Amino acid sequence: MSLQSLHKLMFALMFAAPAFFIFAQMSIPYGLPLSLENAKKAAAAALAEARKNNWAMAAAVVDPAGNLIYFEKMDGTQNGSVNVAVSKARSAALFKRPTKAFQDALAAGGAGLRILGLEGAVPVEGGLPLIMDGKIVGAIGVSGGSSDQDSQCAKPGADALK
Repeated sequence: MSLQSLHKLMFALMFAAPAFFIFAQMSIPYGLPLSLENAKKAAAAALAEARKNNWAMAAAVVDPAGNLIYFEKMDGTQNGSVNVAVSKARSAALFKRPTKAFQDALAAGGAGLRILGLEGAVPVEGGLPLIMDGKIVGAIGVSGGSSDQDSQCAKPGADALK
C-alpha cells in the first residue's frame, strides 16, 4: 500500500468512526424515564467533577422525551449555561447520541453541515444519553466551561447510573 493510499484510508477512518458511533446509538431503545433519585445522582456526580476542577457548571437531566427532571446550577455559573445545559440534555435524549457526535459531524463539513438544519440538535460537546439496562432512560447536559470541560463533567454523571 502506498503512503498516499494509507493517508486516504486514515482520513476516511477518521470520519467513519464517529459515524459508526452515531448509528450504534440509534439502535439503543428507549426505556422508562429514570427516577428523580437517579437524576439527582447523575447531576451530583457531574457537579462533583466540576468542583474537583474548580469549574462553575450547570447540570440538567431530562427523560427520554427531553422533559426536564432535575436541574442544578453551581454558584458563580454564567447565566447562559442554564439554557445550554438543558438544550444539550434534550438533544442527547431526542437524538439518542452524545452531542459530540453533532459537533464532530459539523466540524467535518460537507454533508455534516446538515446538522444546522436539525431542530434541537446541539453541536456542542457536553450532552450524553443516560443508559440503564441497555435502554436510554434520559440524558444529562452540562455547561459552564469549554466543551471539553463540559463533557469531562457529563461523563461521571452518565457513568453514575451504570
